[in-house]
Amino acid sequence: MAVIEQVITDRYAMYNGDSCEVLPTLPAASVGLSVYSPPFADLYQYSSSERDLSNCYDYEQFLAHYRFIVAEVARLTEPGRISCVHCCDIPVPGQRKGYRDFPGDIVRLHQQAGFWYEGRVCVWKEPFRVAMRTRLQHLTHKNICKDSAVSFPAGADYVLLFKRHGENQKLIAHPTGLSAYAGEEKVPADLLRHRGEKRQEKNRLSQWIWRQYASAFWHDVRIDRVLPYKKARESDEERHVCPLQLDVIERCLTLWSNPGDVVLTPFMGVGSEIYCAVAMGRKALGIELKPSYFRQALKNVEAAAAGGTQGSLLFSEPSDTVPA
Repeated sequence: MAVIEQVITDRYAMYNGDSCEVLPTLPAASVGLSVYSPPFADLYQYSSSERDLSNCYDYEQFLAHYRFIVAEVARLTEPGRISCVHCCDIPVPGQRKGYRDFPGDIVRLHQQAGFWYEGRVCVWKEPFRVAMRTRLQHLTHKNICKDSAVSFPAGADYVLLFKRHGENQKLIAHPTGLSAYAGEEKVPADLLRHRGEKRQEKNRLSQWIWRQYASAFWHDVRIDRVLPYKKARESDEERHVCPLQLDVIERCLTLWSNPGDVVLTPFMGVGSEIYCAVAMGRKALGIELKPSYFRQALKNVEAAAAGGTQGSLLFSEPSDTVPA
């Protein structure tokens, strides 16, 4: 499969093609950070293409296919740098028989490919909202009254963190600490006067932000703060598209990349990761198989490059508008 379309500028490179074919053409140790959501095996169907990981014959075939992607991401990642993988537990197909440990399988694939597993962040999701969206019976209140042996919590999202083997040669430094917070919680007003403080023992603002980010539980990610995606949907062949929240991406970019770093997403979707990368002064590299997603991603990234951005906002309120 040749690349259907590509757009390359000095700030981003976007490819409409198969990651399995595009990734091997890229230079080794050229990526400072990768952030992405892999297709969720057996859970969602993203396109009708036989090249799509969501259309594998079974879970084992999916893992074999995804193993190739992970190995290429490892080859491309600079030593000592980070890969962030967004995922969740996956229900076993068919009748209700529990969940697959999808995050655990992702961890094992990365360890085999040359990454150290550095932990995970849990992204909170409101249980009632999950129950309304998924219609999962084990989330209904009536089962607490009837038989709570079939009642279980709403599943969380996770960001798995991996470090490429080797020593980082490009320090990710924050000499004035952290000054921008991506999340719903209000920054205490009395801390704002510390913005830009170089004496970090006195920088209470940066210390407050770091405590939120350093937590393994990100409780205030704005679930609806995502890029436009509805125009990219093709209802005759897909059941799901839901971009990764911009708060999550911004936190990853802030913590684990420098301005000017190349940020990779091998499953670009509508371009959330590269949108944030461009808005925050990084160089973006995205690959997307589905043409309708690619076209929407291009619109979104062009808006970020032009300055119409939802990325990297200082202590921002949730906005009702994002680029069309």
